[in-house]
Amino acid sequence: MKRKKLRHNEYYNLQGCFDALYAQSVSGEKFYGLIELMSSNENIRLAYRNFKRNTGSKTAGTDNLTIKDICHLSVEDVINTVQIMFKNYKPKMVRRVFIDKGNGKLRPLGIPAIWDRIFQQCILQVLEPICEAKFHKHSYGFRPNRSTHHAKARFEFLVNQAGLHHCVDVDIKGFFDNVNHGKLLKQLWSLGIRDKVLLSIISRLLKAEIDGEGIPAKGTPQGGILSPLLSNVVLNELDWWISNQWETFESNFKYKTSGIKYQGLKKSGLKECFIVRYADDCVPRRNTKATRRVA
Repeated sequence: MKRKKLRHNEYYNLQGCFDALYAQSVSGEKFYGLIELMSSNENIRLAYRNFKRNTGSKTAGTDNLTIKDICHLSVEDVINTVQIMFKNYKPKMVRRVFIDKGNGKLRPLGIPAIWDRIFQQCILQVLEPICEAKFHKHSYGFRPNRSTHHAKARFEFLVNQAGLHHCVDVDIKGFFDNVNHGKLLKQLWSLGIRDKVLLSIISRLLKAEIDGEGIPAKGTPQGGILSPLLSNVVLNELDWWISNQWETFESNFKYKTSGIKYQGLKKSGLKECFIVRYADDCVPRRNTKATRRVA
């Protein structure tokens, strides 16, 4: 699947562009005029192709349309429709669905209309490399080339190699339904997303009316194409805050290796702590001594 995605990016001559966005984000550049790239013929073609491979494309929104209905159109018609949406975007009502979480509780999903999901895919493809450059390396959920297996491997490394045997398991209750819209937009701005037209579109996406519930004042419904990326944007500050307490703690003294640095930090009285996060499940790990100090 990952190789197919790379081939598709290269087929539409966009992989080099996405790589450049990543490199520019690493160097701290600010991004303006992203709408032009998002609404380009090549990016829409790629989004359409990627979306057709998504199993969720067979699920209808409030418009009762699925990918089968869109496939009857020519690619040119799809491109024209999406480009018109970029000029004056108004999201359709979101369909509310509840699925069993397996523990007797229900998880609310928000299913956007089919055209809104294709539209979000166009945005995702350009935003993702910019945000990826800023995300913490030990955040594993909803990210390309990362999975639960990578999170598990990191967890096992901290136990077997670093000798950490105590952890704090954090599950943020109702996280997706309680995201502050204003805070999220400010976080995107701080990541270098300075395209005000794009930020306005994302604001409208977040406030899309939910069938039977009205216009949400907060939250980013699970079920949208952009929601996983936006959730990582929200939690990125938490990742780095925990990391900066120990793992990436900035010291005035220059250490030759991370091992020597950690030995020095232990003498300072700082609490040894490493983060492993998958979506809204966060596991800061500590050693026994540090845990006793916190208790």
